[in-house]
Amino acid sequence: EELRMSKRNNFDIQSTKICVLCGRTDDCPEKYGEKRTYVEYNLTVHYYCLLMSSGIWQRGEEDEGVDGFLIADIRKEVKRAAKLTCNICKKKGASIGCVAPKCKRSYHFPCGIQRECIFQFMEDFRSYCWEHRPVQEFMDKEPRGASQCTICLDLVEHLPVYTVLKSPCCKNAWFHRECLQYQALSAGIFFFRCTVCNNKDKFQNEMLRMGIHIPERDASWELEENAYQDLLHCYQHCDVKRCLCKKGRDYNEPDSKWEIQRCQYCGSRGTHLACSSLKAWEQNWECMECRSIFAKSGKYSKRKKRALSASENSNGTPCLLEEPPPKSPRQSSGSPRSFLLQSPKIMCQNLSPCSHLEQPASNRVTVSPSPVMSNWNWSLRHKYLRQQRKEVCNILKELKVQVQTKTTRLNINAENIWSSALKGFRQRIFSPTNTIEVNFSNCKNRSKTNTSSASKHHFFQVLMLHLQNSSLFEGSFGKNLSLDFQALKENLYFEAGKMIAVSLVHGGPPPGFFSKTLFKCLVYGPENAKPVLEDVADVDVAQTIKTIKYANSLSSLQSTLQDCCEFLTAAGCFRPVTALCDKNMLVNDILIYHVIKRITLPLESFRQGLKTLGVLEKMQTHPDVFSSIFCYKPERLSAETVYNLFTIHSSSDVNKVEGADFWMGYLQDVESGDSVVTLEDILLFVTGSSYIPAIGFDPEPTIKFLHIRYPIGNRLLNCLELPRTKTYQQFKNKMELTIRNTLRVERE
Repeated sequence: EELRMSKRNNFDIQSTKICVLCGRTDDCPEKYGEKRTYVEYNLTVHYYCLLMSSGIWQRGEEDEGVDGFLIADIRKEVKRAAKLTCNICKKKGASIGCVAPKCKRSYHFPCGIQRECIFQFMEDFRSYCWEHRPVQEFMDKEPRGASQCTICLDLVEHLPVYTVLKSPCCKNAWFHRECLQYQALSAGIFFFRCTVCNNKDKFQNEMLRMGIHIPERDASWELEENAYQDLLHCYQHCDVKRCLCKKGRDYNEPDSKWEIQRCQYCGSRGTHLACSSLKAWEQNWECMECRSIFAKSGKYSKRKKRALSASENSNGTPCLLEEPPPKSPRQSSGSPRSFLLQSPKIMCQNLSPCSHLEQPASNRVTVSPSPVMSNWNWSLRHKYLRQQRKEVCNILKELKVQVQTKTTRLNINAENIWSSALKGFRQRIFSPTNTIEVNFSNCKNRSKTNTSSASKHHFFQVLMLHLQNSSLFEGSFGKNLSLDFQALKENLYFEAGKMIAVSLVHGGPPPGFFSKTLFKCLVYGPENAKPVLEDVADVDVAQTIKTIKYANSLSSLQSTLQDCCEFLTAAGCFRPVTALCDKNMLVNDILIYHVIKRITLPLESFRQGLKTLGVLEKMQTHPDVFSSIFCYKPERLSAETVYNLFTIHSSSDVNKVEGADFWMGYLQDVESGDSVVTLEDILLFVTGSSYIPAIGFDPEPTIKFLHIRYPIGNRLLNCLELPRTKTYQQFKNKMELTIRNTLRVERE
């Protein structure tokens, strides 16, 4: 119990500690198990990393060490693993080994997940590398088509691959591995079973063999406190146009004239007995909307007469029920108010998406920022980001394998890029897997020498800039989705997500303008994101929240709430407060409503668009690395960056050292401003792009030193051919003259 208290009290520390076994800071219980920190032992470890380590066993009781793993044994295992190199990331600390005979592969648990190894959470907790992992048997006669995953209802192909699993008890039941894992974590060992035939034993045994972790606990919905409390909620609000109760529309006093009577048909409207001239509880009452439905169907005439006569006999007081809006927006137990009242449950979950959200927007960078990063100086921070972006580059190159040689041409009007881009993406023949060519029209500055590659780079750059400044997003730097009903109606959020996904895979720039909250909503789901005040773009709303947050007395807080009661009612957050500390929960509820719940439909549509070419799936698998291109502006070009971007061709029959010195010296002059061109101009001259695409250049840029008079930029090969010169000044003059004149001609 003391260890648990210690873990809770030191949560902020825990969420930024590095696991002693895998060396990662990720805090994702679904993938790596619960991340536990024991301050007194100076120890942080992922539960799955510990379970699957090959050289350690539970030698203690359940309440000793870490669930039976003794602290001394854990330290011995860390020392053992420090001698082993991971076959995947090539770093030390590989504590897990493949159990196949004669296989000597070792790896970290997260690396194994990434490389599609199998970890069996049963018996001896065996692990199998990607070459020796168990596979499911497929009959030759089985159809190789596609069917619906019975969990997410998306299509799943019938292929013998790691990401697809079939049911051992139902012939036509196929699942995504990820869907099954989330289902198992939610259902637990008592409720996890085949979704088609409800078989439990055979289904669980096969899924355990194939590496699905089934926790030995009750289902999450059974463990949730007051999980079914909403079912006991009764609608208690007076909806008449003129409520006569001085204590308000929500006041309900049983066995009196101020008792609230609900509509006998829908139960989602109410009235005080006195407000509708009802004398007793036994007297039936129907809301105006139900009356109109019955009237249109011709089944209400007699009921209407009885209701009117009762009304007439009640001192002649007329019924003042207002004409309500359609019922679909009005909710009872599932209303925004009841959802927000439960929000502490969301705010207190110890998941990585919910930690470190109190940092200012300028500091919100990655999904689970390392504590080391927060103390690094800027140069080390940039080095870390460059490393993350290299990983993104490799992942996007894997996705680009889907792109075929068949081309799709987009005719873009440079004076109205958004409309023509939207038209192109929506055309029937457009396919994200086709090679994209861009042709600009009606453009006064169109270059005669521009290649299709240069046009495409420019198109994606301008398109991303338009999206960043469009009405689909709100905020300054760290942007969130806005609520634009017209855009929602036209399905523009889906198209925006699709455009970003296509841009990343086809060589566009990294977005770099997402807020941390938006990124977490996309990767982990909106229920696991906790917004902060900086996420609120509306100045009036932000000021209202600040006023509530910084109220210094109960009376001033209540006065503030009364002043903004209309806003709070619309947000479903208007409720009585009895203590000053209630303001904290209220502020969180308002933030959740305004930043997340209010844009539920745009968010889901945007997520669907990002699924194009498998981009969202990779984001969810590698959240840390993708946050570097979504939540950070692209790194500004430097002489070092451009120099490292190019490879000097080994066949150059010149003194490469001297040529490289001239080249590096020239880049440094350009960076310092001692030149008429910029680093972006140099990149544009060679590749047709003034930025480095998130996926990198294909082919990779190279340099050749040749016996030529002036430099040549071969954009088809991304090759810069440089002249041999005797002095640096000659080299610089030729570079300046050629690049400046070439780009000037293109611009004109």
